[in-house]
Amino acid sequence: MKKVILFLVIASLILVGFVGCGGNKDTALTLEDLKDITVVSRENGSGTRGAFIELTGVEEKGADGAKVDKTTAEAIIANKTDVVIQQITGNQSAIGYISAGSLNDTVKAVQIDGVEPTSENIKAGTYALARPFFIAVKDTNNAAANDFIGFILSAEGQAVASESYIAVNSDAAKFTSQMPEGKIVVAGSSSVTPLMEKLKEAYAEINPKLTIEIQQSDSTAGITAVSEGTCDIGMASRALKDTEIAKGLTPTEIAKDGIAVIVNTKNPLTTMTKDQLADIYKGELKTWTDLK
Repeated sequence: MKKVILFLVIASLILVGFVGCGGNKDTALTLEDLKDITVVSRENGSGTRGAFIELTGVEEKGADGAKVDKTTAEAIIANKTDVVIQQITGNQSAIGYISAGSLNDTVKAVQIDGVEPTSENIKAGTYALARPFFIAVKDTNNAAANDFIGFILSAEGQAVASESYIAVNSDAAKFTSQMPEGKIVVAGSSSVTPLMEKLKEAYAEINPKLTIEIQQSDSTAGITAVSEGTCDIGMASRALKDTEIAKGLTPTEIAKDGIAVIVNTKNPLTTMTKDQLADIYKGELKTWTDLK
């Protein structure tokens, strides 16, 4: 009798252990599990936001012909690329957008109309959400700034750009520095900043005499800073407006980039249409099951 009881106890313990192990296994999420969509957008003034709402159709013309940003008032506003990523990694139901060149494995890029935001697709023009990267100057006689810009547009600088983005000139000439000394300040877009940091590092290997300070903010802030003379070069992840050029700024395109739509890595969604994306950001499509 004791042997029977002992056997039953052991068997029960084994069964409990088996069930316990099975219960700890992660189960795959479904769109039903995610429920309501948490929309994450960039701040007003962000070049990425400006390009995003234009390319997706979130920006619409009003009755008076003026363009109106229809981004839902319920959107969480993030003022930098890394803040968008943090919002997505911390919320399984969130969706956001960042520079394709800033993608990492902590988030998942969603295909738009079945096309991934790869450099090849952006260059081929098959990915719908693509935009230019610009720099702008007001003082075209600044020798130090001109030397750095010369490097950016050279074969060496465009090779740096092509590592994560799309070069705008594959036939650029090799760079010869005039070796200026001193310091210049480059300010603006948080989307352009990662590329500018790499360009700064590569330039320093050629001319360590010039100090380059990079100040990250957004496109509009960068263009305003160079216009007001508080920085030497402004960065923008959008084309300059006519009103900005009218202030005496000279814009130069330095690379092309895609805008990647990102979700949490546990989100099972792999693709959506551009129209669905616009409806999400206008607050007209509110739950993940609406994407089925």
